[in-house]
Amino acid sequence: MSRIGNKSIQLPSGVSVSVSDANIVTVSGPKGSLLQTVNPDIIIEVEGSEVKVSRPTEQKRHKALHGLYRSLINNMVSGVNTGYRSEMEIVGVGYKASVQGQILEMSLGYSHAVFVAIPSELKVSATMEKGQNPKVILEGIDKQLVGQVAAKIRSLRKIEPYKGKGIRFVGEQIRRKAGKASSKK
Repeated sequence: MSRIGNKSIQLPSGVSVSVSDANIVTVSGPKGSLLQTVNPDIIIEVEGSEVKVSRPTEQKRHKALHGLYRSLINNMVSGVNTGYRSEMEIVGVGYKASVQGQILEMSLGYSHAVFVAIPSELKVSATMEKGQNPKVILEGIDKQLVGQVAAKIRSLRKIEPYKGKGIRFVGEQIRRKAGKASSKK
């Protein structure tokens, strides 16, 4: 029994869901619309302001897909209604970030500047306030795309465990290591 898959998805006002004959789910809302192709074995029913996902059999494969597609559709509903946001801070002396259109330019301690092309579906901004670390903010309606681009940006300069320099998510706790112990004589 899939606990996640058996929950129904409540639709907020202004959000509509439609399912085509080819099992393509379209979710439309105030922030935009998203499409998701669903396995033909999974049954999706829209009843008023609820969406129910069910499976035909108790096979292990169907159980896995049941919870997966329920979660994906739920993420689409909340994405077109409220959207997703990922904030990252850049920690390090001389590290900075700026945005020109859909290009994110960062100085991360390398001999060259690092440029990242951001997909047009996302909105990116960089803030640099005095006395605080520079921040990069990604916003969009597709949870998977926001997370994927954030992970790509984070991988450009992973957190170093001794001084804590690098790119991290806001609020992320980093395990720090003790440095070299000096010998006492």
